[in-house]
Amino acid sequence: MAGLKELRTRIEAIKSTQKITSAMKMVAASRLRRVQILVDKNQGYTENLRRSALRVKTEIEAEEKAKNVKFMRPVLLAEKKNPQKYLLCVLSSDRGLCGAYNGNVAKCAINRIQALLKAGKIVNVRCYGKKAYTILRRRFASTDINIERVDINFHDVTYAKAGAKLASRILKEFVGKQFDVCEFVYARFISAISRNFVCEQVCPLDLNTEHLSAEELNQINRAGDAFYDYLPDKLTLLTNILPILFYDNVFKVVVNSAASEHGARMSSMDSATRNAKKMISELTLKYNSLRQSAITTELIEIIAGAEAI
Repeated sequence: MAGLKELRTRIEAIKSTQKITSAMKMVAASRLRRVQILVDKNQGYTENLRRSALRVKTEIEAEEKAKNVKFMRPVLLAEKKNPQKYLLCVLSSDRGLCGAYNGNVAKCAINRIQALLKAGKIVNVRCYGKKAYTILRRRFASTDINIERVDINFHDVTYAKAGAKLASRILKEFVGKQFDVCEFVYARFISAISRNFVCEQVCPLDLNTEHLSAEELNQINRAGDAFYDYLPDKLTLLTNILPILFYDNVFKVVVNSAASEHGARMSSMDSATRNAKKMISELTLKYNSLRQSAITTELIEIIAGAEAI
């Protein structure tokens, strides 16, 4: 059994740890609030932008059907019938102390890589954040999969520094036909304590109408009783909208990943702080019990000595 000195030292050590975890929780909460504002603002912008692109695409397809012609699609909509080369971008953190966040991101990436390899695809992995990079390198050490690590700072999440920086490189490589499909593995932010780990295709853009009802699809090209008119022509407009939508999709992935990381770290540090408080309470009770026993023993010895005299 530990003595009084050992218990006192342990209590002081846990109190110091509690101060650190409490401070880290507050820092993560502050960062989460800033990024969460970007997530909320971006959501409405993305929906409107996507709906505009979908509207123009739907009208082009209707015109093709009516005139029995086929227009050339913009490069960001050029999907191959049987894509072979896949670029998998995995977004994790550079630091730990965020619970199972990095492990879940890596697990989602591993499942997707195995599925692509089973289908006979060529997979290149690009990791943004060293935690997932370390896990994937260890997991696929015996294979010839190319796993690249790219350093990027997700703490200063801005469109220019994060979203556009990633998107410009990916778009350049896609136009240069270095890959057929680009997918992002990341944590989609739901709340501070909840997130979904997903694999989402960002290039080429997936503009489908499957999620729209028949009524919504019928009303997509009109605002009330008025129809949309386009200047310049629809194809030029779609060609100009798609890069903006693509850059925004990448930025959406970045801000969701950053918010999920901060939320996971805040929850983890909150749990660690509460556990430290519980341990301090238990050890203090044990310390006081031992101290009381020592005092009682000393009193008994003093009384016994007095009686002997």
